[in-house]
Amino acid sequence: MTATSTADTATDTRTLVSPKASRSAHRKPAGGNRATGVVVGFVALLLIGLMLAPVAFIILGGFRSNAEITVDPAGLPTRWNWENYVDVLASGTFWGQVGNSTIAAVATTLAVVALGLMAAYALARYQFRGRGAVYALFTAGLMFPMTVAITPLYILVRNLGLMNSLAGVIVPQIAFALPITIIILSPFLAAIPKELQEAASIDGLGRLGFFWRMVLPLAVPAVVTVGILAFVNSWNSYMLPLFILNNDAAFTLPLGTQAFASQYSVDTARVLAFTSLSMIPALVFFSLFERRIVGGLTGAVKG
Repeated sequence: MTATSTADTATDTRTLVSPKASRSAHRKPAGGNRATGVVVGFVALLLIGLMLAPVAFIILGGFRSNAEITVDPAGLPTRWNWENYVDVLASGTFWGQVGNSTIAAVATTLAVVALGLMAAYALARYQFRGRGAVYALFTAGLMFPMTVAITPLYILVRNLGLMNSLAGVIVPQIAFALPITIIILSPFLAAIPKELQEAASIDGLGRLGFFWRMVLPLAVPAVVTVGILAFVNSWNSYMLPLFILNNDAAFTLPLGTQAFASQYSVDTARVLAFTSLSMIPALVFFSLFERRIVGGLTGAVKG
């Protein structure tokens, strides 16, 4: 009896202790987690450095002379030369191109947000025949980049009489920005509880009233996200203005940068100054609203 009870006790002890022992055996040491964190941090810093190095080279290159760039292309300025930036900022051509890019970007953003919000609201909140097909049609729009459709776009814009005008750039940009806008906005709008709409209806709010007073405030993160994406994409657009705009007075900033680089190809420092001033507005704009973009995209994924 004593031997049997001792064996049973040992078996029970193994049963109770073994899982804990196995779990403790599979636990990773704290040093391993710390080493992994160091490696991840190093890789992140390396990637950040690789992304910022070209930007720093362009900005610092604008403060150097052509002789310094020829002797040591990757070096730092021995004397900070502000004349290159002053000459660009004093040029009326630069500010005219800034104005053209601003008009195109703001008009594109406003139209994309307004049209995308209305289309996404209808697709997310109402059931109708062909709803899935319409959503699939917008989704398919992501598979056709503007570079693929540039020739049909050129013919269409020419037939509409919009050649050599900002309208010929704005209208196609709106069309190509709508698919991603609707895909981002739809989950936000669909996640709004139906009970909220029913309560608003009981209080006397119609569909438009519910849209303006309830939907828009709740969808602000997504609206800001799609607005920023539309603005930055329009500001950086190069291919479409290259085909549509032929008049120097209508050039946007990316196209004007290429024209400036061709005109002053031997003045490398001045070209770098023009390029850095051209990209700084988009970089600053994107950096200021980075958290809103991440928050909007995260909400879209959750939805």
